[in-house]
Amino acid sequence: MNPRDCLLESFSVAVKAADPAHIVPQYLPQPPHGRTFVVGAGKASAAMAAAVESAWPAEAPIDGIVVTRYGHGLPTQAIRIVEAGHPIPDENGEQAAREMLAAVQVLTTEDLLLCLFSGGGSSLLPLPVNSISLQDLQTVTKQLLQCGATIQEINIVRKHLSGIQGGRLAATCRAAILSLIISDVTGDDAIHIASGPCIADPSTFSDALAVLDRYHLDAPLSITRLLRAGQAGSVAETPKPGSPFFSRTENTIIATAHQSLAAAENYFQALGFNTLILGDTVTGEASEIAKSYAALVREIKSYPRLLKTPIALLSGGETTVTVKGNGRGGRNTEFLLSLFVQLGGMDNVYALACDTDGLDGTENNAGAILSPDSFIRIKQLGLDPSSFLSNNDSYTFFQRLNDLVMTGPTRTNVNDYRVILIL
Repeated sequence: MNPRDCLLESFSVAVKAADPAHIVPQYLPQPPHGRTFVVGAGKASAAMAAAVESAWPAEAPIDGIVVTRYGHGLPTQAIRIVEAGHPIPDENGEQAAREMLAAVQVLTTEDLLLCLFSGGGSSLLPLPVNSISLQDLQTVTKQLLQCGATIQEINIVRKHLSGIQGGRLAATCRAAILSLIISDVTGDDAIHIASGPCIADPSTFSDALAVLDRYHLDAPLSITRLLRAGQAGSVAETPKPGSPFFSRTENTIIATAHQSLAAAENYFQALGFNTLILGDTVTGEASEIAKSYAALVREIKSYPRLLKTPIALLSGGETTVTVKGNGRGGRNTEFLLSLFVQLGGMDNVYALACDTDGLDGTENNAGAILSPDSFIRIKQLGLDPSSFLSNNDSYTFFQRLNDLVMTGPTRTNVNDYRVILIL
């Protein structure tokens, strides 16, 4: 098989392994004596809702509301789908969160709250508390996304500015709660996925303030005032571990990056590749991670006794980009452009880096492909890869090469998928 086709097919295999249509039905419970109300948020939530409806007993009452990113909706019958802003929250998400919270508050002990959460849910469920405006929440979100903070750090701040995240949704509910969760965070800790609406939150207002301080953010005054008031004890903390609010709550991770990497590994092994999974929890600056991977590729090429070709090096996780330029691009194309700069014109090395949700950051591509002839073509175009990298303009770079990967929304999300082939 052509190496480029092989890379793209492996990405398709990885995404399919996290497809809600195949995964969700096996985790559904028996209907309760009362009604079942479905809530959800995330890039996969609409597909998860559709999967629930397809498998739910026809005689059992069910309704609900889930919110997903614009362009990620699907037709459903009983569960209403709302599309809203991501990664910057907007009014649609705020209104959906208010409706969701109000509906959950009237459920009884005979009912079931079925929650469907996936990556992106934090942005899609904004419910600013106290004196914080949506505009202020948007401002601090932009700052956090551009400063290089990890998703865990970002969500610590979000949870302390929200009336629904950080366990606060569960705290308003009398019904039994089952959360089905598709993980997009390294380590698959559910407290960080969609900022844990139904999970006890061990972080504090002090932790949130520490994040702002760590990255020297000039957050809106309303936000720093609230966090300081919480630190002083004059604003209630998020519900903590051991709280009785969670006595009837179950949170289940149903899809992970490791499962998708394992599926891709099986695919490559069937083609005769030697494979090595470098980890599903890779974090750090995308350009710096690429330098480490390039060093590994050079080592393998120089000392073939380590692994026999053909080789597929697989990894997942969530890198970050500290934005210093004014170009376009997400963390996956940034990783790949840095790898390009490091490897030069190395023969028989191909690579792909894509986001499993089909959208790399705020762009319309899933990621990009790197191949040996990329080096030849970029010389013919007279472009300097290093200048694109320093300007955070990886999208434009791969667009000029016609090497962007365009899939559209996949309606799932288990984070980044990277593979390097050494032939």
